[in-house]
Amino acid sequence: MTDKKFNQPLGGNEMPRFGGIATMMRLPQVASAAGLDVAFVGVPFDIGTSNRPGARFGPRQIRCESCLIRPYNMATRAAPFDSLQVADIGDIAINTFNLQKSVAIIEAAYDEILAADCKPLTMGGDHTISLPILRALNKQHGPVGIVHVDAHADINDHMFGERIAHGTPFRRAIEEGLIEPKRMVQIGLRATGYAADDFDWPAEQGVRVVTAEECWYKSLAPLMAQVREQLGAGPVYLTFDIDGLDPAFASGTGTPEIGGLSIQQGLEIVRGCRGLDLVGADLVEVAPAYDPSGNTALTAANLLFEMLCVFPGVEYRA
Repeated sequence: MTDKKFNQPLGGNEMPRFGGIATMMRLPQVASAAGLDVAFVGVPFDIGTSNRPGARFGPRQIRCESCLIRPYNMATRAAPFDSLQVADIGDIAINTFNLQKSVAIIEAAYDEILAADCKPLTMGGDHTISLPILRALNKQHGPVGIVHVDAHADINDHMFGERIAHGTPFRRAIEEGLIEPKRMVQIGLRATGYAADDFDWPAEQGVRVVTAEECWYKSLAPLMAQVREQLGAGPVYLTFDIDGLDPAFASGTGTPEIGGLSIQQGLEIVRGCRGLDLVGADLVEVAPAYDPSGNTALTAANLLFEMLCVFPGVEYRA
């Protein structure tokens, strides 16, 4: 039994949920990851987008909507704030005029987070940010397994001649040896493309590709049992592009595609990661301007909480 006191989200009876400082789940904001088991961190970056911009505002809106989330998971019985020290360490100050410099800034910031023996739980930002995060993780863990939820494979060789953008991170990560392709699964891929290679290339590398059509009208719990077996005991990173969900549920994103996953399936995927050795996770591509209701950011905030609930070390209450 430990006497350690863990940070708790500010309760709705202590401060009205519409009041107070907007941190993730109204947790304390601290200056660094030192002493934390898990850190919520924002990366307000969208200069890697190719269509509708605006994901730079994602972290702020996710924090605002997260005020509605309570600390105990009624469905899974997870009580993450009873066993993990968690706080919001704020946003990374990217260079909004220079993509390459921003990528280096993000990697250096995650070097510091990981050096503190802290697991990052990231609010994006566009999907470019997963590449520098994976580069930092590689220094600590070597190649990792990946659970990747997305409408797009993000394995373009280039975009407008640029090798780093939000449509290229997983091709670069595989080429750089940051990912073990046979321990990677992509779920929810769909829509139109430029060539069959858009989905065939990752499959040729050994990645398991699960299209959205394979997910229609069914529970994804059986799929996640297979994913846990495939990924095994090594380190795993979970990356969730909000456009993996159908735009009926998440319209506030830069590249929406019809025929996507339901919120319930998104929850099954995240909850199905319980038991994996998660070393970090991200939720990206929330662009609040395209969803005035705030539902996309609210969904993202809840998915981030669900990710926290499956991190190693979380206690579950009977």
